[in-house]
Amino acid sequence: MPSFLVAAIQLNSQDRPEINMDTISTLTSDAAQNGAQMVALPESAHYLSDLHMAAHAESMDGPTLSIYRQLAKDHGIYFCGSFAERTNDPKRAFNTAVLISPEGEIIAVYRKIHLFDVAIGDAVDHMESRHTLPGDRSVVAKTPCGVMGLAICYDLRFPELFRQLGDKGADIIIIPAAFTLYTGKDHWEVLLRARAIENQVYVVAPAQWGPHPVNKTCFGNTMIIDPWGTVIARASEGPGYILAPVDTGRIIKVRSQLPCLQNRRFFN
Repeated sequence: MPSFLVAAIQLNSQDRPEINMDTISTLTSDAAQNGAQMVALPESAHYLSDLHMAAHAESMDGPTLSIYRQLAKDHGIYFCGSFAERTNDPKRAFNTAVLISPEGEIIAVYRKIHLFDVAIGDAVDHMESRHTLPGDRSVVAKTPCGVMGLAICYDLRFPELFRQLGDKGADIIIIPAAFTLYTGKDHWEVLLRARAIENQVYVVAPAQWGPHPVNKTCFGNTMIIDPWGTVIARASEGPGYILAPVDTGRIIKVRSQLPCLQNRRFFN
């Protein structure tokens, strides 16, 4: 597994897919020109709104994935993109992340397992299950750049998913997110660092930032974290991207110095 440069894109996606996709294309091109060999987008990159999610769902051969695949191929990069995937239920879509090879081929498809059904007084009121169907399996992809695992946003609160990704050999876990401002200010960094530390993996966490329809605000703070739990890149406010190296030697060193994965014991 060679060392390579990763870009995590921060977006302020809205309910205008064509504008969102223009921003995605521009930032991806810029990141690739600055040496990124993998680019990852946040959750709901192509369309972000509490309304009409299912109406904007697409098939795996729809226009959004076609653009993602072309971006990967044009720039010769691994590309992780998210979108609402059409299902047999006209009212509900899958919240899906795909990993695409530098040849433009889809090599992994992950459908968000844990849906954000949360009400915290007046601060957070969201029922993702109203317009989303849950996935039912964890996903990794073996690549020349290491084993890459996928999770999405609210999944971050469920460590058993990340341990399963680790058990499947993950070296890097990509977590597209649209974390709320209210919960993100207290929990986002803590949970990201914990998942990296527990599983001794790189965590790449591209996030949505700022206000979006309808009357919601995302925390942002896109991060890349190393296997020791150190934040090695963090985005400022607004759309943009961060760059950081994924270092093979760092993974090996951390796992040898602190062999907690080998020291695990299984019990009833």
